[in-house]
Amino acid sequence: MKIRWSWPLGISLLAAVVLLGTVAFRPPVEPVRSAVVVELFTSEGCSSCPPADELLIRLGRQPTKNVQVIPLGFHVDYWDHQGWRDRFSSHAYTERQEAYASRFRLDGPYTPQMVVDGETEFVGNDSGRAQNAILEASAREQTAEVQLSWKTPAILLVRVTSRPGGAPADVHLAITEDNLSNKVAAGENDGRELHHSAVVREFRRLGQLNQTPFNMEIPIMLRPEWKKPDLHFVVFVQSADGHSIRGAASAGLPK
Repeated sequence: MKIRWSWPLGISLLAAVVLLGTVAFRPPVEPVRSAVVVELFTSEGCSSCPPADELLIRLGRQPTKNVQVIPLGFHVDYWDHQGWRDRFSSHAYTERQEAYASRFRLDGPYTPQMVVDGETEFVGNDSGRAQNAILEASAREQTAEVQLSWKTPAILLVRVTSRPGGAPADVHLAITEDNLSNKVAAGENDGRELHHSAVVREFRRLGQLNQTPFNMEIPIMLRPEWKKPDLHFVVFVQSADGHSIRGAASAGLPK
């Protein structure tokens, strides 16, 4: 069977090919915000969590075009009764994850779970999903600007400004520590040495951002076991309903 070719048909087919090529090609998304927050809910008692912990380490270290990836490792406590108590765990972190589970309409919290900028959740060891979620988050509008500086080596100055007309939002502080490890002696990871980064050592709400700038001097009390060179002080602004993160910044201790 022969196909009869005609100029109108040829032009139409050529136009269709050009159109499909235009739709298929998507230029790289230029970042709009300066930082993206990646939360990992994890536990040393969970056998599927070590790959997610390693992914969080990589995400915090690898360069991302014009965007700072700020990792936060929240160790939950509901694995602590399975034979091994995670020394980095806190029930407050479990409660934060439960709030996400409710908002995302999940059956309940699970590990490992990643949440990117409060907008997207997925299984925490999925590198591809993580990269795509970070790229998408970087293209969303940043509606709060966070500035950090040190008044003294023990007082952190926080200044947050919001765009006019923005809804109230919560301002949070997380103190994280890198280069941590633990030899697990029971539970699902019995006998393994686990390595962690961006472990949340302290987490608290500083206050609420409204139409006026948020300014606060925060006294910093360091615990003796914390390693000063590995500490990061992260301040981020999140919608009062626990949804999207509007802006974030991270700082180390002054030298």
